[in-house]
Amino acid sequence: MSVSIGILGGGNISLTHARAALEIDGIKVTAVHGQNVEKSKKIAALAGASLYPNLDSFLEHRPMEIVLIGSPSGLHAEQGIAAARHGINVLVEKPIDITTANADALIEACRDADVKLGVFFQDRTAPDIVKLKKLISSGELGRPLLISASVRWYRPTDYYKNSRWRGTWALDGGGALMNQGIHTIDLLLWLFGAISWVSGKAITAYHNIEVEDTVVATFEFANGAVGNFEASTCSFPGFSRRIEMSFSSGTIVLQDDQIRSLDLKSPVPGLVASESVSDNERNATAVVSRTDGHRKVIENFIQAISDGGEPLCDGREGRKSVEVVSAIYESSRSGWRVRPV
Repeated sequence: MSVSIGILGGGNISLTHARAALEIDGIKVTAVHGQNVEKSKKIAALAGASLYPNLDSFLEHRPMEIVLIGSPSGLHAEQGIAAARHGINVLVEKPIDITTANADALIEACRDADVKLGVFFQDRTAPDIVKLKKLISSGELGRPLLISASVRWYRPTDYYKNSRWRGTWALDGGGALMNQGIHTIDLLLWLFGAISWVSGKAITAYHNIEVEDTVVATFEFANGAVGNFEASTCSFPGFSRRIEMSFSSGTIVLQDDQIRSLDLKSPVPGLVASESVSDNERNATAVVSRTDGHRKVIENFIQAISDGGEPLCDGREGRKSVEVVSAIYESSRSGWRVRPV
């Protein structure tokens, strides 16, 4: 199978997209466009792809069956809609966009154009998380009772200072929650289902930016479980993401996408704690050098196109995390408990 892919975006994540795509047999990156011209040139050179100066000329390139969008978050829907209208399948970096209205517009455009829409939430491909998902869905762990998630990461001042869009409402759509914490929000939704109510507080504790760099929230899940969540980009030097999950059968701790500890009333066959925790580069840097998760997402997306199925995270799934993030922001502004919609 031969598939031609375009890379839309000139930042660090677009380089990761290109590297991941090039690792897949039968894939060719044929076109690149990004507002950061120098970085876009490097991506095009790496892939042996054509470099385009503007979006219109990029979208006219053929062949191009899929576009991987890694541009600023506030441009995702706009650019994805343009690609869909050119008959190109759209796989967009998280978040799907920064508002549910924009997400809905993109979902509708892809449906009308009869093209696939997927969102990069690569944590869904991690082996231990996949195993955990199956066990939760099967009921083998009993009822979920209490979930506690911590994303205490660190970003230096230059991370925001040297970017035209990071830390802005218009293009980033938020800070530690919308940009970094949304991975974990998606994971909680994927593992435990819908969140009925949220209460939250978002503050700018350290960085000189428009948006929050620290947030705390509490959740009420539709299944009856409750949870708490915290995210930050000012927790020096950056710590491993940690999710503690208590079920009626016991407690499991997930750290850096690995099952770190198990305290269950009865053993579950095949479920063991990892002996060590891998380094997670996301704790302290925006650069993603590992490509395995993104590669699996791309492979899954190609398979969905081939067999007519749905991607691991389609547009409707990708919208859910933006719903919850938006509700937390609303709760922080109003001081009220908010229902995600």
